[in-house]
Parts: sequence; structure tokens; C-alpha cells
Amino acid sequence: MTGSLIFDPHLPWLALYIACAVAVLLVGVSLWRGLAGWWLRGLAAAALLVALANPSLQQEERNPLSDIVLVVVDESASQGLSDRAEQTEAALAEVLAEIAALPDTQASVTRVGDGEGDEGTLAMAALSEALAEEPRARVAGAILISDGRVHDMARLPDLPAPLHLLQTGHDTDWDRRLVIENAPAFAILGEEFDLKLRIEDQGDLPGGAGQGAEVDLSIAVDGEAPRTYRVPVGEALSLPVTLSHGGKNVIQFATPEAEGELTERNNAAVVQINGVRDRLRVLLVSGEPHPGERTWRNLLKSDSSVDLVHFTILRPPEKQDGVPVSELSLIAFPTRELFIEKIDEFDLIIFDRYKRRGILPTLYLENIRDYVERGGAVLVAAGPDFASADSIFRSPLGEILPGEPTARVLEQGYLPEVTELGEKHPVTEGLESLYPPDEGQEAGPGWGRWFRLIDLVPGEGHVVMKGLGERPLLVLQRQGEGRVALLASDHAWLWSRGFEGGGPQLELLRRLAHWMMKEPDLEEEMLSAEAVGQEMTITRRTLGDDPGDVEVEAPDGTLFTVPMKEVSPGLFQGVFAGPEMGLYRLTEGEESAVVALGPAAPKEFEETIATGEVLAGAVAARRGGILPVEDGVPALRQVREGRIAAGRGWIGVTPREAYVTADVTVMPLVSPLLFLLLAGLFTLGAWLIEGRKGAKRAA
Repeated sequence: MTGSLIFDPHLPWLALYIACAVAVLLVGVSLWRGLAGWWLRGLAAAALLVALANPSLQQEERNPLSDIVLVVVDESASQGLSDRAEQTEAALAEVLAEIAALPDTQASVTRVGDGEGDEGTLAMAALSEALAEEPRARVAGAILISDGRVHDMARLPDLPAPLHLLQTGHDTDWDRRLVIENAPAFAILGEEFDLKLRIEDQGDLPGGAGQGAEVDLSIAVDGEAPRTYRVPVGEALSLPVTLSHGGKNVIQFATPEAEGELTERNNAAVVQINGVRDRLRVLLVSGEPHPGERTWRNLLKSDSSVDLVHFTILRPPEKQDGVPVSELSLIAFPTRELFIEKIDEFDLIIFDRYKRRGILPTLYLENIRDYVERGGAVLVAAGPDFASADSIFRSPLGEILPGEPTARVLEQGYLPEVTELGEKHPVTEGLESLYPPDEGQEAGPGWGRWFRLIDLVPGEGHVVMKGLGERPLLVLQRQGEGRVALLASDHAWLWSRGFEGGGPQLELLRRLAHWMMKEPDLEEEMLSAEAVGQEMTITRRTLGDDPGDVEVEAPDGTLFTVPMKEVSPGLFQGVFAGPEMGLYRLTEGEESAVVALGPAAPKEFEETIATGEVLAGAVAARRGGILPVEDGVPALRQVREGRIAAGRGWIGVTPREAYVTADVTVMPLVSPLLFLLLAGLFTLGAWLIEGRKGAKRAA
């Protein structure tokens, strides 16, 4: 029970202050004039002012509230190293027992794990939320049981009480980690770049560790067998790397686990680099001028990433018109330079209505065939000459071409169509959806017709487009290490001119070029995965029957099976949520792939040695302490607010003495009528005294 004096004036305080000033002024004037009853006038004014102020005695019945100690328990991944989890639970049990032993004190326990994605330990966010859920006036202190590796210090709340860290771990802990210092997201194929990394040791290093030691470093590209090198510890390493293929290149670095180190999770690192081509070098050889020649040139020149070398044979050797050679403005066809000396510098060679005319000797054509066998690419856009006796099929190139002409040239209108196999092939899949049929059109794509088709007998290649009477129109074939495409018509230019609505010639040519350049996304048989957070989308493309389930190997060796569902012809997908971050290996039949979910070493394992340095400033600002758990859990005391709250073997909390008011009683101290009567009596007394003295002076 507590009591206090309160006022509940009958007039506003401003009016009361004015009345008080007027009363003082009148009493002062009375005193100055020498009136004998000035003091009675003062008492009358005071009685009147007290009656207007209405003083009262307020009595409260208070129920005390217990103090609250916030306990944040770190259960992140780094707390699972060594015996930290056991240390944490033992420390928590003793802290709760100490809190229970204090009078009117209770604990509020909050457990915090890893943040979403790779955010690390968000202990300060958990402390802020715990503080927001409790009355601030009752919080007597905060205790964090952790290894000290907190990753959100920017969210430290404004605590009204001491903050303490009970640090898990041991002074003898040590760890080795592999750090990628610099790795580009993109790199140009065939060009060497430097990738920088470092292997470092932390903590209480045993003999044979630390600066000057040497360890094995294994490097694996795209899940292949790793190569091992001996490298020094503590020194920055610059590794020259050259990407061999386009698309995603996954490079994994790893060093073996050393005896006694905390964890091997940070002994590996994964780098994903996209391989891109600097420029696509194309050689276009046109046999003779025709309407489609300009279309080919315009399509290739419109792409800024294409370096085009174009030759048109305007004057064949057999042409004799009597014009002196010195007066001709044409240049000689540099056949030896292009097809012998610099042929390997080209990524793609296109023969547009070319026929044997004695310009390219058999030796050069054999070299083009060998160029394809070594990994080059040739595209033949066939015209009527392909079906003649001078066809380039009647040369060494015939050994690599995916179709043989029958000598028939069909010249009538037809609509190019994608074959059933072509609906699965990445070059032509979805091509018809780019030009849907017009309203009223019964079936088929919405593009225009062509009017010439070279009759072919297809070889071992894939027929992805067909023409008149189901005859092959576009045939693709792998040849040795290279690739060959045969387009059995020279009327593709009609699409570019917009005839009957045009067609997707640009998209078809782009896909053809990238398929011939072995772009991973355009492979007929392909297994890949795209990761977003902890979830990966697995894609399997095939020209054959439905593939089986994909086998996924987790970083710890656990095997999972992911069923695949067909989303379009030849394209199957499945979704898999990885249980942990790291490198996953995917296998289906003869196809394999690797994908990294997050970093190989998550943020929790970047620095694993327990430390109080991260929290030192925050703890010191709140007069708390940092005490290692391995030395024993400290005793808990109550200290006054503003005093140091930590010492050797003990930590303190500040009693808040919070309470809740159960009942309030207000008792008036004056009766307004009584004080009004007193004011009247004092005024009457002053009038009588002053009247008598006035009569005496008159007598």
C-alpha cells in the first residue's frame, strides 16, 4: 500500500495560477497600506485557493511483478561442431536453475537456428523479437549462449539491462578452410583467366599446421575425376583456368580433412562460371548470286557477335569473256588461306548453293571434312546444283553429309513442317508455336510456303523438318567431334521477305548455329539443373523414350531418387529440395551433371572458431560479460542499475521492481464548503479589526 498527494482542481490550472497571483497582489497592497487585517486577508485567500485546488490523498494497492531474463540459445550449424551442442544444453540447464533461484525472477528462452538461405546466425533478430514480446520495464537482463559467431549485429536491440555471452567451444579448437578470393561469373571460351584462392588455418594450431605447411588440393571440373596438387597453406594462389565448353562450368576445389580440425565442411569450395564465346566466326561461301544470298548475309551481319567472312563466286574459272584480268575489280578467291591455313579459326562454314567448279580442289574439300571430324561445323543450304553431277556430295564432303541427293528437284508449293522427332529436338522444338495457324486454317504452322525441295535419301542423321510428300527438309548429324546440317532447299529467304506471313528463319538459324557450336542448352541428350535457394529444378532432354528417374547424390553421400515428368515432347522435369547446401551429383543413364545448392561451405562454416570479439562492443556497452562455458557456468546475481554486471565467475541482472496496480483509493483532504466558510470568517475578522482601529483613530 502506497499513498501520494494529488490535486483535482475545480478550475483549470491557468485560472488557478491567475487567482493565486491576484491574491498575492491584494495581500501585498493591504500590507503596503498598513491595514491591520492584511494577514487575515492572506489566510482567507489561502483557504479559498486550497478549496479550489481540491487536494486529495491517493492510496494504491500494488502487486509486484517478476523480473524477466531473456535467454537466447544458438542452435545454428556451427553449434553442432565438436561438443558445443552438449555444452549449450548443460549451460542452459544451469542458467535456468540460477534464474529460478533468484526472487521474483523468471526466464524467457528463445532458440535460434540458421537463417533462411545462407544468412548465418541471426541471434540479434531473435533477441529483438524476444524483447518486443515482453514488457520492457520487466526485462532484467539478456544471456546469449553461443559460440559468438553472430551475423546480424546491425539488428542489435536497445536493451534496458545487461547483456552477457556464455561462449561455447574450447581454447584448443582449430580449423582449416578453403577460401575463393576472386572468381568471375563469366569467362570467354578458350581464353585463360586467373582464379584466386587461399587455404588458411585458424585457432590453436597443432604442429604441422599453419603458415609454411603444405596440403593436397584437388580440382574437379563438371564432376569429372579430380586432379591433385601440392600447395602451401596461408598463401594466395593464382590458378590459370581455361573453359572448354559453353554454358555452366562447375569447378570444385577440395583439400582433405586434417586430424583434429573442427569440420571438413569448409575444406571445399564450388565455383560456377558461365562460358561464353567472344565472337562467332562464320565463313559463308555462295556458289552464285541468287535471291537468298542477301538474306543469309543480312541475317549473319545483324548479330553483332558474329564475325562474317563472305565470298560469292561471280566469275568461275571456266568463264571466258575476253576481259583482261588487269581490268577486273574482283579479287581472287583466297582458297589456300581460308581452307588450309586458317580453317580452324572458323566456328562455322556455310555453303550456300555451292557446287564443284574447280575452285576448291579435292585436297581442300578433304581438309574441310577433316575439320568437321576434329570438331568443326558445316551447314549446307542446297539448291538445284546439289542434285546435279557437280554436287558437292560428289566430293570428299559426301562422306560427312547426312543426306544423299536422288537427282530430283521438286518445284511446287509446300508448307515446311516439323517432324515428330523435330518436336523433341532443341533446334526445332516449339518452332511452330512462334507462328500459330491463322483463324480458319485447319492445321499446321502459320508460316509461309516454300517452292523448291531437293529430294534426299537421309543417312544416319536426324530429320527434324520435312517438306513435300514427307520428304526430308532439314537433316542434322553428328560427325566425329563435329556437326553437319543439310537444308534441302534454297527458299528459306521467302520467310525473311514476309511471303505469306513469313516465318521463323532468324530463330531457326540462331538455334542451328548454337547447336553446331555445341551449346549445352541445345544438346539432344542433356541433363541439367537450376538451383534457387535450397530447391533445384532438374531438366532431362532426350530424343528417345521416356527417361528413368534421376539419381541425386547429396554432399554427404546420401542418394535420392527424383521422378521426372514430361512437360513437352522430349523434355522432362523434376523438382528436388536439397536437405543441405553443397555440391550435388545427378545421374540418369549415361548422362550426368553437377549443381551447387548455395556455397559448398555455408556462412556458418566460413569461420568456425568460437570468439567473443563479434559481441564484445555490444556486451561492454551494456556492462555485461563474456565468459567461456568450458570454465564453468557463472553464478547469477542481482546488481543495481548502472553498476558493472559481470565479474570472475559471476554475471548479474538488474532488478526492475515492476508492479501492477490492483486498487486505487482517493480521499479528499478538504471540504470546499468548510474552507469557503473559513475564508468568509477570515475576511470578516479582517473587516472587524480594521473597523475598530479606524474608530480609535477617529476618536
